[in-house]
Amino acid sequence: MCGISGQFNFVRNEPVEPEMIRRMARTMAHRGPDDEGYFISGSLGFGFRRLSIIDLAGGHQPMSDAEEKVWVVFNGEIYNYLELRGKLEAQGHRFRTRSDTEVIVHGYKQWGTDVFNHLNGMFGVAIWDVERRRLVVARDAMGIKLIYYRIAGGQLSFGSELHPVLATQPGRPDVDPVAVNLFLRVRYTPSPLTIFKGIRKLGPGTMLVVEGGECEVKRWYNYTPVPFESPKEDEQARRELLELYRAAVKRHLLSDVPVGILLSGGLDSGLLLALMKEAGGPWPSYNRRLRRFVRG
Repeated sequence: MCGISGQFNFVRNEPVEPEMIRRMARTMAHRGPDDEGYFISGSLGFGFRRLSIIDLAGGHQPMSDAEEKVWVVFNGEIYNYLELRGKLEAQGHRFRTRSDTEVIVHGYKQWGTDVFNHLNGMFGVAIWDVERRRLVVARDAMGIKLIYYRIAGGQLSFGSELHPVLATQPGRPDVDPVAVNLFLRVRYTPSPLTIFKGIRKLGPGTMLVVEGGECEVKRWYNYTPVPFESPKEDEQARRELLELYRAAVKRHLLSDVPVGILLSGGLDSGLLLALMKEAGGPWPSYNRRLRRFVRG
């Protein structure tokens, strides 16, 4: 779990305050105890807190290409980054790290904002295109990672949590009664609402594009259902579902640090552990009933 934050004065192009960018990032120190990083260029600033998982030495963020034309801050994990890296290298891209973050950098250079449709993973990401002076802030298709933002006075402030956005304001904003009503009725706050007036969150599969003094929310993910070619027998469907589950678990085990599992004793976590065992092990697990770590 990492944390991203940033600010862009996209109307008047006034320089951002470096201390404000640092203050925003440091509100998320609990999300990233391993490293912090900043990129400040005139009217734009990025802040980052890192929890290191892949490429512990080379995955420092904000990250750019060798020419420093594209800058990225990214919270999440891209499970198909090795496959994408191979495709991009075949197109002539040269990588300097083993990080999944760098795949987003070069993927954006190759495909533009369509890079998000190539990513299999969870992400909250901000991309700064230096030549176009375009900022793109995006959330993964399922909405696993959050992006909160506020637009006021020609300034965009954003972050992985509410805290960095709140850090930009002199006082605490008013509570939004509509958001509270929805939370009590449906037990969550639908996008784009948040508990505070004036602060919004990106919906799953959407991106915020800031360019030419304009700021617009667009949908990048448009799923088109594909029907089965023919009805499946129960056994065939079970086999295909198991293979999908097996492949998903294997992708989630990519890490340069130890991986464990919260083992509740139920069906879901038991199946996860069984599929993890197929890929190796033993795996550290925490059992809430025993309240201790065990080896699965």
